[in-house]
Amino acid sequence: MAGESEEHGRLTRASAFIFLHTEHAIYAALGLLLAVTAVLALIDAAGLTWEALHSLGGAQQLLEIVDRLLFLLMLVEILHTVRVSMRSGKLTCEPFLIVGLIASIRRVLVITLQSSEIMHAKEWSAEKEALFRASMIELGVLAVLILTMVVSIFLLHRARDDDRPAGEEEPGPETKQG
Repeated sequence: MAGESEEHGRLTRASAFIFLHTEHAIYAALGLLLAVTAVLALIDAAGLTWEALHSLGGAQQLLEIVDRLLFLLMLVEILHTVRVSMRSGKLTCEPFLIVGLIASIRRVLVITLQSSEIMHAKEWSAEKEALFRASMIELGVLAVLILTMVVSIFLLHRARDDDRPAGEEEPGPETKQG
């Protein structure tokens, strides 16, 4: 009976060890792929910015640059989430709320530019009016979504005992001031 329990404990420890290291390997591969994607996005955004500087880019070009930079910010925030999850072994919801917030803001910028182009068109058709109304409804929904995410992030900060962002480690005994 004791031998069977001991064998079961050894098997449990071995499987936990294998699963933990598999999880870390997957997190590391995911982090590497995200980092490479972020570097490529940064190079692309730098190229777009350089082109806009040379041609004194218009609103469409500037919006595309901001859109790429916000996409890059989302990638970096996701990469941060992967790093924190790998280090702490916990998945926190705050970074995902931040990514959702950035994505919503990106969409608001795109809709605003598209709506602006529709409003400045010479001819106004029923199709453009319907598109404009749909854009305004989407902006309203996005505004509620953004407000909800901001309140959620605020409440998460408030619920914690300290003011540190999610995932930031507590100082160890050797770094605490005494």
